[in-house]
Amino acid sequence: MIPAQSRFESDPDELVEVPPALPDAWTVDTPDPSDRFDLARLTQLLRAHEGHGRGWPGSGVDDVLVEVSEHGLRMRENVVVRDGDGVIRAWGSVHDRASGRMLFVHIVERDLPSGIARACSDVLVDWAVGQAQAVGAARGLDVQQIDTGAFADDERQHRWLAGSGFDRVRTWWQMSRPVEPEETDLVPSSHSWGEDGVRIRLVRRTADGMPDVDDLRAVHDAIEGAFVDHFNHWEETFEEFVHRLREDPGHRWDHWWLAELVDGDDDGDGTGEAVTAGALVATVSESSSGPDGSYVAYLGVLESARGRGVAKALLRTVISDAAERGRDRVGLEVDADSSTGANALYESMGWTTKYVTESWHRDVPLD
Repeated sequence: MIPAQSRFESDPDELVEVPPALPDAWTVDTPDPSDRFDLARLTQLLRAHEGHGRGWPGSGVDDVLVEVSEHGLRMRENVVVRDGDGVIRAWGSVHDRASGRMLFVHIVERDLPSGIARACSDVLVDWAVGQAQAVGAARGLDVQQIDTGAFADDERQHRWLAGSGFDRVRTWWQMSRPVEPEETDLVPSSHSWGEDGVRIRLVRRTADGMPDVDDLRAVHDAIEGAFVDHFNHWEETFEEFVHRLREDPGHRWDHWWLAELVDGDDDGDGTGEAVTAGALVATVSESSSGPDGSYVAYLGVLESARGRGVAKALLRTVISDAAERGRDRVGLEVDADSSTGANALYESMGWTTKYVTESWHRDVPLD
């Protein structure tokens, strides 16, 4: 279950001290999401971090609120380093993602002198290690993993992470595919269709407009089952899974699809006994300067259903849905080091790599 209260330590003074390398009057604090200056500053730092790392910013205020809002703090905690005028110069965020896996956001202003910038980085890392010990102890673990990311071209971030005990463990291709208006015809209906015993359909809705809980559980079970042997998979409860995905600013219930094997139902009319084969969960990628896009947050096919064209059918469905909504692209992430060959399927369907990210890990033992 989602905890009623965070497993993290909310007082940064309990975990870190201001190092001598920082100027006098600089402080370690927590951000105030109700303060418009703090919120604007965090957004500015995040966008500058993205702009330097991949060439353009993509996040906005809503993405920051996922980390710092009261709702977000059920599973997260934040720390900032402020200068003598109270301006935020560095920001760290941790996310209790699943038992054994803690995500860590690590952002330091790009224009700081190198010595001060490194001191800020050290504060963020020391604080994250303390939070790993807190959340790991609360979950009763012997070791807590810290999982953080970096853009492939961000050499400053790589240098700091390596110097702080992190190991580069994985590379990810961030891929995108253009969508044309005529691709609405890729499938008969993005709501429900089928062929060759495979049926793709949106999760059902109840009378109050909310999604059917059994369908949501089927999506969760399909994703967990499909990824159980994948790199760095940590089991996530149904409640954690749904809570986290609903936090995404681009979340929409009508972007959740189930794939089913239904012998004798080749046209998706809903007849026949269905067995869950896989699932796809997408989100909206909003744009302030052009059409929105769709993003494939999860695509999983159970081993028992592989070789039936399920993944391709789900991808055709999300492309068709994007075309119906007037969107111009569909994005996704693929493990560049995976042996599954998923990248070959994506490339064959028109996806190309826009930029590359990396996973860096550090294991924190608990006394």
